Amino acid sequence: MSRKLHSIAGLTFGLVLALFAGTGAILSLDPALERAQAGTGGGSVAGLAAQVAARHPNVERLERRANGVMVASFATPQGFETTRVDPATGVDLGPWETSGAMAWIRDLHRSLLLEDAGKAMSGISAALMAVLGVTGLLLLAGVLGGWRRLGRRVRSSGANRWHALIGRAALAGLTVSALTGVWMSLATFGIVSDGGAENPTFPEVAASAPPAPVGTLSALRQVKIQDLRRLTWPADGDPADVFGLQTADGAGYVDQATGALLNWQAHSPARTIWEWAYRLHTGQGLWWFGLVLGASALAAPVLAGTGGWIWWKRRAARPRIAGSVPMTKAEIVILAGSEGGSTWGFVATLAEALVTAGRKVHLGAMNDAGPMPAAKALILLTATYGDGAAPASAARFLSPLEQMNKVPVAVLGFGDRSFPAFCGFADTVSARLVRAGWQELTPLARIDRQSVRDFALWGEALGDALGLPLTLNHRIAFPDPVSLKLVERQAFGCEVGAPSAILRFEASNGARLPRFSAGDLLGVVAPGADAPRFYSLASSRRDGFIEIAVRRMPAGLCSGYLHGLELGDEIRAFFRPNPGFQAVKGRAPVIFVAAGCGIGPAVGVLRHMRPGRSSVLYFGIRDPESDFLYRRETDAMLIDGRLSRRLMAFSRSGERARVQDRLRENAEELAREIQAGGQVLICGGAAMARDVAKAFDAILQPSGLKVADLKAHGRYLEDVY
Repeated sequence: MSRKLHSIAGLTFGLVLALFAGTGAILSLDPALERAQAGTGGGSVAGLAAQVAARHPNVERLERRANGVMVASFATPQGFETTRVDPATGVDLGPWETSGAMAWIRDLHRSLLLEDAGKAMSGISAALMAVLGVTGLLLLAGVLGGWRRLGRRVRSSGANRWHALIGRAALAGLTVSALTGVWMSLATFGIVSDGGAENPTFPEVAASAPPAPVGTLSALRQVKIQDLRRLTWPADGDPADVFGLQTADGAGYVDQATGALLNWQAHSPARTIWEWAYRLHTGQGLWWFGLVLGASALAAPVLAGTGGWIWWKRRAARPRIAGSVPMTKAEIVILAGSEGGSTWGFVATLAEALVTAGRKVHLGAMNDAGPMPAAKALILLTATYGDGAAPASAARFLSPLEQMNKVPVAVLGFGDRSFPAFCGFADTVSARLVRAGWQELTPLARIDRQSVRDFALWGEALGDALGLPLTLNHRIAFPDPVSLKLVERQAFGCEVGAPSAILRFEASNGARLPRFSAGDLLGVVAPGADAPRFYSLASSRRDGFIEIAVRRMPAGLCSGYLHGLELGDEIRAFFRPNPGFQAVKGRAPVIFVAAGCGIGPAVGVLRHMRPGRSSVLYFGIRDPESDFLYRRETDAMLIDGRLSRRLMAFSRSGERARVQDRLRENAEELAREIQAGGQVLICGGAAMARDVAKAFDAILQPSGLKVADLKAHGRYLEDVY
């Protein structure tokens, strides 16, 4: 149920939630920016009010904003003005005005610029975000094996892994934002109280004495500046008027003649709850927490994207088999339980073999189980989700089990033996079926890491039980591989613990290579591995060779295999297009940002740049004497004009800088290049890419641009891993 709610909410409202999260992330910067303008020091409100009144006799209001900025408002012959003041001296620090852009983004975030209807949608979106947070936490606990294991390593791969990792990191912040947003929305529509109507009554004051200097008023002398919210002056010349006082604890009035506190009313619990909800949602008054919330909000669009991709992959992996019949007419019913989609490939192989053998077969998901009156056998092939839980397409299978007609059943589990709950859901299903009186067609069997050999052996046993010859020749679907021979290698980085190599291959026996470009991917399956590892290409077909830069990872099966190759050794590999990482043609500047072996695709693109075009490479490595990949080649590019500038960042020597530091140092130049239509290509690790994106957002902020804007127009491309 949790997975279904999570998927429905995420898929249906993912874009809207991403919009609210994105605008929230931008707004989270506002408290920190405001805090940077706040002064320090100061004594009582009475003292500060006297200092301000001495400079501005016509002052009407003194306000301390949530993040410490003191603002004085007063009338002038030119109109009403507002200035920022020093809380210690009362000196004017300059005009105070809110950002029009931030105000527009705030309105977009609160109401989508749609008045009350938009506010309602904002509240509903916050509730959906809360649902996603709670269900996501339940699902993550299931994947990792319980609540106590929430901090353990996520062992899935690809989009599933990133979805889990980013979701876990951002979950607390997103959930706090969602729950406080729901409360504030309920208060907006009067469903819960925000305490705003609980104001003290205005006092009736007899004008018995002339007004005293504001600095002498006892009630104001007892209030510290950091506790002030707002102080309003009485009308000039009206001795019966009073000062209005709002503090962190409540509100009341102050007699301008005696300094007495009148009609004081402390904040009610409802007001206190609302104010804390406001602080936790906006970061106003908790600027550092606002930045945490902003970082969490940035994860929402990523989670929407990875979640959508996971769903699409599951849908795309489900096969359509010619000859499949309805479940009510099938002799053999095959049902699959799959989480990531790989199990469906094995299911398709089995179904095709049985159809070829002349059997009437129905193929479907375990969730779709129903009446099967003509069935002679039921075959279940299922993966396991997390620590023994049901995968997505089998979550509802066990509920209607008692209503199904019992036929001989075979259960085959898929999993990874290194996981504690290896084929745990298959074990659960088999045990439930046996207890319910179902006859076993074959004993429970398990497939470790998609072993095609074990699958074929199980197929022989299944064929014997069904009384027919059954050969299951399953092949994991990869593009057609080509043979490549290693002709050159350069080693780097061993001295700094980052062994890397540039490997150059040629097609074996003069074979014709498919078309490929720098930045496309080379898929390599190491001996003993069932899945390929992809490496970004540093060359294109017109170079006449295949080149990749590979860092040897600890316990990395494929990287270890590639690093162990000798000259003349051959590998089998295939090419995968990567059209989302290509430099645009023309004269616009190109900015490359790379770290480590991520330099490979950048150099591949630079090899074919036209001299004279503005091209800058920001390159981060550990040490210039150890892991400076492509040093000679980029030196040559600087000479012949294909590369205009190269800015290095060394994290283990010198000033110990990272590539994003170089970007910040050259912020003005980068902004000019972007304004001139420049394109940015990021190559390297995902963590680096995230830091670089943040740096670019900060650099582009004065121009009103964001990384998201550049991405939308194909001007900010990433090749990250």
